[in-house]
Amino acid sequence: MRNLLSELGSLNPGAIQRKIDLALAEKSLAEYIKQAWRIIEPGTTYLHNWHIDAIAEYLEAVTADQITRLIINIPPRYMKSSQVTVCWPTWEWIKRPEMRYIFASYSAGLSTKHSVDRRTIIESDWYQKNWGHIVKLADDQNTKTEYMNTRRGTMVATSIGGTATGKGGNRIIVDDPHNPEEAQSDTQRMVGIRYFNQTLSTRLDDKKKGSIVVVMQRLHEQDLTGHLLDQGGWEHLCLPAEAEPDRLIVVMPMTGRVIERKDGELLWPEREGTKEIEKAKKSLGSYGYAGQYQQRPSPSEGGIFKRRWIRFWHPQGMPLPPVSIKVAEGYIQIHPVPLPDNLTQLQSWDMAFKDTKTSAYVSGQVWGQLGANCYLLDQERGKLSFVDTIKAVKILTEKWPLTTGKLVEDAANGPAVISMLRDKIQGLIEVQPLGSKEARAHSVSPLFEAGNVFVPHPSLAPWVNDYIEEMVTFPNSKYKDQVDSTTQALNRMRVAIPADFELDGLFTEESKWRI
Repeated sequence: MRNLLSELGSLNPGAIQRKIDLALAEKSLAEYIKQAWRIIEPGTTYLHNWHIDAIAEYLEAVTADQITRLIINIPPRYMKSSQVTVCWPTWEWIKRPEMRYIFASYSAGLSTKHSVDRRTIIESDWYQKNWGHIVKLADDQNTKTEYMNTRRGTMVATSIGGTATGKGGNRIIVDDPHNPEEAQSDTQRMVGIRYFNQTLSTRLDDKKKGSIVVVMQRLHEQDLTGHLLDQGGWEHLCLPAEAEPDRLIVVMPMTGRVIERKDGELLWPEREGTKEIEKAKKSLGSYGYAGQYQQRPSPSEGGIFKRRWIRFWHPQGMPLPPVSIKVAEGYIQIHPVPLPDNLTQLQSWDMAFKDTKTSAYVSGQVWGQLGANCYLLDQERGKLSFVDTIKAVKILTEKWPLTTGKLVEDAANGPAVISMLRDKIQGLIEVQPLGSKEARAHSVSPLFEAGNVFVPHPSLAPWVNDYIEEMVTFPNSKYKDQVDSTTQALNRMRVAIPADFELDGLFTEESKWRI
């Protein structure tokens, strides 16, 4: 310390400040980013915010080998790529120039831009003046997408689906693995997930100590983030644009600093305030905003089916307490109603496409109807083989003998099940679905909105919680079997005006003519 003070004492103020800046940049990634900003964004004023410190600390924890699997979810244009993909690797090279990196984004153009930005920092006068004695690019391997330093450290940029054969690294950084315009396509989305599973994740040189960092905005319930979180073992830093009740606290891993956000508090109001957020909501729509800004791939209150529309029933003579439902303004209490007698009953089945227990779910529901109201009474659901699916149909039929009609979608294993059971169980009806899943959902959503659809009180049927979650997150839900069974049943039960319904006295002659 005395030597440092003595050295600073012999320097002019400008030189002293440069020494301080150098020491701060080497110690703190957040400070390094602040100083490097003028190189990668020379025409943009740097605007600091606490989330930059948070991301920096999580990355520093990776550098310190405290975290080896990290997911960061954050809205677009909040400096995620500048921090994670551009600045952090060049900062790490100052400490460990032998490090090898593989970078991947959904497009080659995006990966190349990030690679060029990294190289621009490394070759800048600022970087070379301070750390050129540690990091200098080799002349014989220096292209836009792949370069090496004289300490044999490498940085290789590729795209999802691009070649990574023969390449390895200590760090794999995945930045925006999905194209926002294609993420709703199961086929396109799975391209990114398969590439990560089968190619990128195998490229770590050290399987135990090597690190993988994924930074992205959420685009679908089963995007790469959803896929990895389902597997477990990942540190997750989630930063929604507007704070939500269950995501109000951020604890920084290196300093222990705690950030407490108020419900609804904006993430970076100096950059994107209330006015800009409202524009984003209008531009993206509820689905897009919930995913890209809130990091929830569906609106917290629901999409086609809203949480506030759900109604509940309880058995007669057994009153149950109201159900608390989270909506935008807080929580509302939904009071259950007694289940009426004399219901007309039917079953509705959505079968899996494969006859293995690794396939999608099989969902069989029992519905009852009285007048305009429809009641979900029971459900059999599981990842069932073909044989077990047949058993489930028999079980539900024996349990509910008054279900005269059994609707089975004419797809997947449905026709085969009907063929097997037609002479054993009455009322099996093949249903040819009309329109897309979304169109069928939209066609029955007014029944929910009008309060004509009732489900069991959660204390009676714990599976109702999963049912509600699938309904309100549709079409971005992980599974859709319960939605398909529901829309199939409700489309059959929709009440039509009887042919002999008396219109006289309700309409004028002119309005009758219009009808």
